[in-house]
Amino acid sequence: MSRIPELGRRGEGWLVLQGLLFAAIVASSFAGVYWPGAVESFLAVLGLGVGVAGVVVLVLGVLALGRSFTPLPRPHPRAEFRERGPYRFVRHPIYGGIILVAFGWSVAEAPVALAPSCLLAVLFDLKSRREEAWLIERYPAYAGYRGRTRRFVPRLY
Repeated sequence: MSRIPELGRRGEGWLVLQGLLFAAIVASSFAGVYWPGAVESFLAVLGLGVGVAGVVVLVLGVLALGRSFTPLPRPHPRAEFRERGPYRFVRHPIYGGIILVAFGWSVAEAPVALAPSCLLAVLFDLKSRREEAWLIERYPAYAGYRGRTRRFVPRLY
């Protein structure tokens, strides 16, 4: 059994925390803190590239889940265990894609947003652990899948 809290019957509290961090990331754009002019253009292009990559990973993850997709960590009753598409490479491509979008935004637009983006990455790591405890309860094959597939970054993490 996981020691990560459930935060609601289906994990609704995790979604609330995500929303607060998303709001902090966007609000950081209005802090008036910008990158130095010498690197601003380079970082804008780099951030845009990272953000676009994140959107692609996110969309592929959602498409691969189809009707099984839910933003809540407890699987929906109609959900099916999936190992195709980006799930062949990582267990949580949607979370990884969102993290890339957050860091891309931070690098391109708002350096202050790096702090809530880091917190978002930690939150998704914890949320994914809670989700995996529920997935193992629901799908016995998930334990084997977890053993051979990385969480967010192929071959690394």
